[in-house]
Amino acid sequence: MTIDVTRQYAVRLRIIKSFKCRKTERIFEGQHVAAFSGFRRQAEKRLRILDAADTLEALAALPSNRFEHLSGDRAGQCSIRVNQQWRVYFTWDEGANDVEIVDYH
Repeated sequence: MTIDVTRQYAVRLRIIKSFKCRKTERIFEGQHVAAFSGFRRQAEKRLRILDAADTLEALAALPSNRFEHLSGDRAGQCSIRVNQQWRVYFTWDEGANDVEIVDYH
């Protein structure tokens, strides 16, 4: 989402508001994280998609995200899939909060 401030400049609102995991934040910032090196590109892509989505419906509209509202001990959280093993978990309140990449298994 962009807001046209002038004809020359645009300001992009950041949808990811906070990170629960420093490693996830570092991946989002384009830094190397050894624990995520095997799937770095996929993780960066999912975080960019999350940061670009202004609604949960926008995330759900992309089938490859495999978007889910979670239940049980993760009630109140949502997830999108990085790969078969890893997920991006977050809460949503006018943006993504407490974003973390977690081993699903």
